This record gives sequence, structure tokens and C-alpha cells, in this order.
Amino acid sequence: QYGMVEELPYGKQAQVDFGEYNMRSSTGYRVKVFFFTMILSRSRFKYVWFTDRYFTSELAIMAHEKAFEYIGGVPDEIVYDQDKVFIVSENGGDIILTDGFRSYTRDQSFTLHFCRKADPQSKGKVENVVKYVKQNFLYNRTYHNIETLNDEVLGWMGRTANMMPHGITKKEPFREKTIEQAFLKPYVPQTIRPTPMTYAVRKDNTISYKGNFYSLPLGTFKGKSTQVGVPADQSGSVFCL
Repeated sequence: QYGMVEELPYGKQAQVDFGEYNMRSSTGYRVKVFFFTMILSRSRFKYVWFTDRYFTSELAIMAHEKAFEYIGGVPDEIVYDQDKVFIVSENGGDIILTDGFRSYTRDQSFTLHFCRKADPQSKGKVENVVKYVKQNFLYNRTYHNIETLNDEVLGWMGRTANMMPHGITKKEPFREKTIEQAFLKPYVPQTIRPTPMTYAVRKDNTISYKGNFYSLPLGTFKGKSTQVGVPADQSGSVFCL
């Protein structure tokens, strides 16, 4: 049997989830977009951010930074799915986080609560936001580019998602957020440190990176377990560590 859950205190909790959607581009092709959404559990104030890449731990951290900046603060706790973006493995019930995300949560000082996927009792608020984005904002919308899509969703949040009275609370999320603001921890921007991907070194001292082969100094290969870290700068140039 289930009963109505009491509203959480202001500033106590936010919920996070991811979604993906196939859009029709202006040239008639189908384009898959991915989005991150965060909702403050008490005020129902929402944030949505789109990307054209699959989410990684580093990209999810960037999305958190954008969400905290938009909201203007950090809640005490955030609820997540047990998603591979954040979790390396589950060992005897203990959640093992990725190095980057574990470090980030320490820097921003919020606690984490992980639940199973599609768990409406634990994170139904944000799952409803994912449906809302798909059925209200994205439905029949034409894709031009990812920058335009993020500009459009900011406008949608400002006039619809955070301004229309919520179906359960009957209150406008924007007005409720002005109350909740005082209970959020101050947001301090964090420097996002890129985490290099590791690639196996071949016998001929090369690596395969995005379909291309790159040469390494002679002697780099030390055996089958030899790997190198490969970060890329914004121009796409490759550097081996």
C-alpha cells in the first residue's frame, strides 16, 4: 500500500535524470539528442541541458555545474539512478563511484542517494520531468544545432516549465524557488579537469584513436598491458600521456 509522501524541506533535495530523443533536422534527417535534467524536489524548479554526445562522467559534471549556476545554489542531497555515468560497480551493496564524480561531489559538498531505474517512489519527480521535456518541449520541434536547442530550452523553462503552476503543488516553481533559494548552499564554480581516455598500445608503437592510427615513440610498447592516456584539446588535437 502506498500513501502520499510529505513535501521535503526547502533546500533538502534535488533529483537528476537523463533522457534521449530522436529529432527531425531542418534537412529532413533524424538526429539523436541527449539531455540532462535536474529538479528541486520542494519547489519543482527545473533545469534542462542538451548535448549531441552520449553522457560521460565528465560531461555529467559539466551539466551539474550549469544546473547549479542556473538554480543559483546547491541542495543538500541529490537522487540518481544507478547509472554507469557515475558508478564503476556495485560491490556487496557498496556503490563505487567514478574517480571524477567522487572528487566532484566532495568539492561541491552534496550527498548522494542512488536508487534503481524507473523507481517512482524515490525519483518520480524527475522521471516526470523527462516525460514533460519529451512530450511538451521536444514534440514536433525541428533540430537546427545543439546551441540553438539549448537557447530554445532556456526560453521554454523561463515561460512554461518554471512559470506554469505545478499539477500537484498548484504553485509556480519560479515563485517557490525564490523561497527555496535561502535554503540552498552557495554555488562555487569548480574547475572541470578533463580525464584522459586510455588506449592499448600496439606492437608497432601506435594506437587506434577514432578510426585513425597515431605513432608513439619507439619503445613505448612494453607488453600486452601497455596503455597510454589520450586527452584531446578543443581543436581535436591529440596528446599522449
